[in-house]
Amino acid sequence: MAIFNIKKREIECKIVYYGPGRCGKTTNLEYIFKAYQKQVTGKMVSVNTESDRTLFFDFLPIGLGKIKGCDVRVQLYTVPGQIQYSSTRKLVLSGADGIVFVADSLKVRREKNMLSLKNLQMNLKEYGINIVKIPLVMQHNKRDLAEKGFPLMSIEQMEKDLNRQLKVPSFPASAVTGQGVGDTLKACMELTLKHLHKELGWGYRV
Repeated sequence: MAIFNIKKREIECKIVYYGPGRCGKTTNLEYIFKAYQKQVTGKMVSVNTESDRTLFFDFLPIGLGKIKGCDVRVQLYTVPGQIQYSSTRKLVLSGADGIVFVADSLKVRREKNMLSLKNLQMNLKEYGINIVKIPLVMQHNKRDLAEKGFPLMSIEQMEKDLNRQLKVPSFPASAVTGQGVGDTLKACMELTLKHLHKELGWGYRV
């Protein structure tokens, strides 16, 4: 849930990048951190595990407006995707105001995508949140690998597997090249701010 700092006239909300291991969550945040330096405040913190990392840093969504005259600060987080870090994923997900689900376009990762989405739904449910009620954006990552000859799923197949019922905004992307990374983040931030406005009954203006 968003945190309000009346003294600084700031609202701090949390967006979590969720998805299976090695799908590109960390690469998304690393690209954002480098490409949007003017909007990043402070350092990127990395908590390393044996085979994955949890990252987070503060981000200022310049130009997306204010809520009740307060500036908005966004904390961007990743979760470790590996199975053994299920408890860590759930912990990082706590208090999330918006979620980006990063799906891996490689054909061999099809089942892992679906299992990860199911895991997200279960973890949200344990926090009393219905997945259709939280701001959610989907990213179909690694589209650049087609040029290198890797067998990828079609966007249509991924939409059918992951987004047929949710019907949330989705973007083809490459976290390595930056394709779709900014569009994904902007869409999630916009949904998150609109949701906060609705939940709080406060005025939202751009």
